[in-house]
Amino acid sequence: MNKLIHIILAILLPPIAVFLKSGVGKDLIINIILSLIFFIPGVLHALWLITKD
Repeated sequence: MNKLIHIILAILLPPIAVFLKSGVGKDLIINIILSLIFFIPGVLHALWLITKD
């Protein structure tokens, strides 16, 4: 159930989902930049980070 909540959060607010998954670091900065440039790459990056385990 926790993974489902993270996936939904990754679709709606990708940087927050990445922050909850990996904390403050390079993944969060990459995701913020991707989300600012265009929203879809930020969502894809967040989904990739959440589902790669």
